[in-house]
Amino acid sequence: MSLHERRSELRAADSKYYSVQFTAKGLDAFYQFKLWNVSPKGMCILVKEQSEVLNHLSVGDTLEMTYYLADSPGTSENQKTQIKHITKNENGRFSGHYLIGLSII
Repeated sequence: MSLHERRSELRAADSKYYSVQFTAKGLDAFYQFKLWNVSPKGMCILVKEQSEVLNHLSVGDTLEMTYYLADSPGTSENQKTQIKHITKNENGRFSGHYLIGLSII
């Protein structure tokens, strides 16, 4: 797992998507996460530090992900997505979690 801080712009509160689902090489299951910290160039998911999925993600990885639309429940779009940053959140509300930055490419 490679950790780098890559956020460079302010975050926005709204998004076309509500959640994302994906799997990675070596995982036997799909993982679904609510999207957080949306910006014009990307968004984040919040992953518990003990989650197995962290062992299968690195900055720069490109994965096919399924995004669920915020204003159309049950509707999804598949998008090629790059992992932009993996940042440990040590304080506050999300202590014990990692923010995984995503960017649709």
